Amino acid sequence: MYTIIPEKGLVSNMKAYQELTREELLALKEQLDAAYVDAKGKGLKLDMSRGKPGISQLTLSMPMLDVINSQSDMKTVLGNDTRNYGDLDGIGECRRLLANMMGVEKDNVVICGNSSLNIMYDTVSRSMTKGVNGSTPWSKLDKVKFLCPVPGYDRHFKITEYFGIEMINIPLLEDGPDMDMVEQYVNNDSAVKGIWCVPKYSNPTGISYSDEVVRRFANLKPAAEDFRIYWDNAYCIHHLYDDKQDEILNILEECEKAGNPNMVYIFSSTSKVSFPGSGVSAIASSLENIDFIESQMTVQTIGHDKINQLRHARYFKNIDGMKEHMRKHADLMRPKFEAVLDVLEKELGGLGIGSWTKPYGGYFISFDAMDGCAKAIVAKCKEAGVVLTGAGATFPYGKDPKDSNIRIAPSFPTPEEMAMATDLFVLCVKLVSVEKLLEA
Repeated sequence: MYTIIPEKGLVSNMKAYQELTREELLALKEQLDAAYVDAKGKGLKLDMSRGKPGISQLTLSMPMLDVINSQSDMKTVLGNDTRNYGDLDGIGECRRLLANMMGVEKDNVVICGNSSLNIMYDTVSRSMTKGVNGSTPWSKLDKVKFLCPVPGYDRHFKITEYFGIEMINIPLLEDGPDMDMVEQYVNNDSAVKGIWCVPKYSNPTGISYSDEVVRRFANLKPAAEDFRIYWDNAYCIHHLYDDKQDEILNILEECEKAGNPNMVYIFSSTSKVSFPGSGVSAIASSLENIDFIESQMTVQTIGHDKINQLRHARYFKNIDGMKEHMRKHADLMRPKFEAVLDVLEKELGGLGIGSWTKPYGGYFISFDAMDGCAKAIVAKCKEAGVVLTGAGATFPYGKDPKDSNIRIAPSFPTPEEMAMATDLFVLCVKLVSVEKLLEA
């Protein structure tokens, strides 16, 4: 269970249910069973399984489709024709836009397709077949390991699992991964080649890495020369509030200061800024890393969609335009998060059967049930019409050792639907918790 850390927005509860007698638990179960039957009769069909933007969020970006038409000048500011071949690393104005979003220099950025996940997959795949900047290809090694802060992003874990890479759980604390464990593995085991990170408004907890954690990452002394930090800064401008915003240190700058300029790959995209299926993505790294990546990209592609890059650059114009656009997203997202958090606090506060995060940005709320309860809660929710991310998905191999973590994704339903879904969720939490206590 989380301890109380008000400034980080973590909530912890007193152990009220554990203090009930068996007779009181049985009486409570009878009431909850009846309420659950009523809930199933409502015919809910709500999906909180993925962090999909809602319809109203997608509508925000529709004017982007009017920026370019058949009469438009299709040339970049340098005069290159976006309809033709060229600009392997992306058009300059789009590189500058995403460089500013990621907090790096334009020369350190390569623009790719619509998915940063695709770049991460390609980066691991290149390492398997061609190594890292001339190192031995991972496919020729006896063992390759990745560190995985947990709870974490399931699609990260699917990539390394797909390539047969051994994954090692690293507890995610309130200020970032357990750096004592990270340093122990990275600095002493040459088979450890990487670590997955969502450093800002982490998926699913919503926590952001502290300055100390970022500096300790930058000052790692890897036993493997081809160790890399996979820094997925997916939510770098995804704040919920104007007056409460997390900020993190620039990992690329910190690595350069520490004498480890090649140690990090930074990934990001506009998937939750413009259109998830039609945004632009980017990788940022040292110039040496970028040169190595581009040497293989020239074989893989002649260039990504430059017309889409031009569309984004002309629509947002600059980083200030992106930030203003994200304030509109926040206005739509904030009521949904607050609807969930209000119900959780009202219905579960003080009961001792769950704890949850209260993030200042990102797309998720992380909920920890009593040990051994997550799968049952998710199953009961699904039976009554609310689909959640599968229990265990936030851990490598889909195996949560405590069977307690559940990721809540408030973005897609309306605030009213979120309140209904959360009402059902807390009912299932109560019912499963009582059943667990009665088994003891």
